[in-house]
This record gives sequence, C-alpha cells and structure tokens, in this order.
Amino acid sequence: QVRLVESGGDSVQAGHSLTLSCAASGFIVSVHSVAWFRQGPGKEREGVASIDSEMRTTYIDTVKGRFTISRDAAKSTLYLQMNMLKPEDSAMYFCAAADPSLRFATLVSARYRYWGQGTQVTVST
Repeated sequence: QVRLVESGGDSVQAGHSLTLSCAASGFIVSVHSVAWFRQGPGKEREGVASIDSEMRTTYIDTVKGRFTISRDAAKSTLYLQMNMLKPEDSAMYFCAAADPSLRFATLVSARYRYWGQGTQVTVST
C-alpha cells in the first residue's frame, strides 16, 4: 500500500527558509516520478517541483532559484528546500507520486496517482 506523509510545514516570516519532507512507503521513490504541489486559500492546486527517476527536475517559474526538490532513496523520503519565502508561497503543500510508467518530471497533477494529506506553510510579512 502506497503511503505519503508530509511534514515540516510551519509559520515563518518572509525571507526565511523551510524544508518540507515527505516520507514514502509502499514504493521506491527512486523509480517513480514524484512532485510537490500546493494550494493556497481560494486558489487552484498548482505544481511546484517535480523530479523523475533520472533525477531530472522541473519547477514552476515563481519558485525557480528559491526552491530545490530532492530525494533520499535510502530514507525513502522526498524533500522540498524552500528559501527566501514570500507571503505568496503560503499554501497547503502536498507530495505526490506517479506510477512507474511515467518517465519524466511533470507538474501536471493528473499524472500523479498517489497523494499525501498535506502540510501547511504560512509566510507572513
């Protein structure tokens, strides 16, 4: 049974950093494309960052240069390092995993089959 559990969300001031973690079980994180999504109040869910089995990554333009996605296969964990946080980064952050048939990094939510419950990030001015 695939399970994803996010942690690391917090309330911080703008300019600070946070690292989100996603503990995975029931599948091998190095085989599947995995990603982080977020959904702010009154907003649609959007893809933030993705990494595939070949370690190729893709990011939404608004986080490029500030966020870094990574994974540790030995710990079966996905990470999202977030630097220089802005109030507009405030959202519920979700990790997601695709079936092994997906061979590239993508921010299209429909390509992901497994989802965590989310962790809240709030950035204040």
